[in-house]
Amino acid sequence: MRRLLPLLILLMPLAAAGQSLGGDPHELAQHLLHQAPDQIANLGQGVVVPLWRGSDGRMLMLKADAQSSASSQRADAPLSFQAVDAGSVMTTGLQYGLDPHLQLHAGVSEHNWISRGPRVVGSEIGATYNLGRYSVGLSVGADSTPDQRLPRVLPGATPGVNGLPDFDSSSQLNARGRVEVGGQSGIDLGASVGRIRLLPGNVLGINTLDQKALTFGVDHGPVSGMLIGRTMQPALPGGFYGDKRWSSIDLGVTLRLPWQGELSIGAQNLWSSGSSTPTPAGPEPDQSRTPYVQYHQDL
Repeated sequence: MRRLLPLLILLMPLAAAGQSLGGDPHELAQHLLHQAPDQIANLGQGVVVPLWRGSDGRMLMLKADAQSSASSQRADAPLSFQAVDAGSVMTTGLQYGLDPHLQLHAGVSEHNWISRGPRVVGSEIGATYNLGRYSVGLSVGADSTPDQRLPRVLPGATPGVNGLPDFDSSSQLNARGRVEVGGQSGIDLGASVGRIRLLPGNVLGINTLDQKALTFGVDHGPVSGMLIGRTMQPALPGGFYGDKRWSSIDLGVTLRLPWQGELSIGAQNLWSSGSSTPTPAGPEPDQSRTPYVQYHQDL
């Protein structure tokens, strides 16, 4: 709740803007029904619905999205969720256009595992400046596991985030840029710096890890590819693990199918460096190379 409170405070001005239509929910419903049909759009696997539009062009929109863990790696670049264990990713957010070029956004997400493991709840607030062919954005985000309070002590007890089964929470600063190449192609670049906090009493005996991530993506029509590089090291130098550094590279390709489906092929930890520490619960961090093939169908 402490992490969500700042998000709710920042959303209050947006909610106030939406209330300018009046407090009657029926009036708001009638307003949405009289919107032009092209104002409600499907974006990939997501849906965007306008909530309010000002006479000066400002607009408040609600966006909802459901993806597989593999296809969501573009937004999840700061963190790595094991494709063989992670299930669906649900995201909901508000987008507020201040002018034709500047857009604010705030959202929450939830990662659920296929069979076991704690939920990972995330939040993000940021802004994007769009000049048509070029766009840049900055955001701050946080993730936490509200259902997990004790470190893993049994082998295979829970899947991990970034190969860390004792993951507790994280915070990061993200920068993204995109260049449109033609009408159906684009290049994405991203960078992230942040800090990962582990559960107290974890086997590694480390409280926090500094993390950096770089992303490079290319898309053309229904096909998109993403290359992600990550590095982690203890936040405080010295100690038994003070000089450790773990690095990895993930590669994935996603094909969007005409019937609202997605096929993803790739490999996590395609390349890695830094020796994992053997523990009774398994190697930490787990940098095992993991090929995957996933199919996601939107119903």
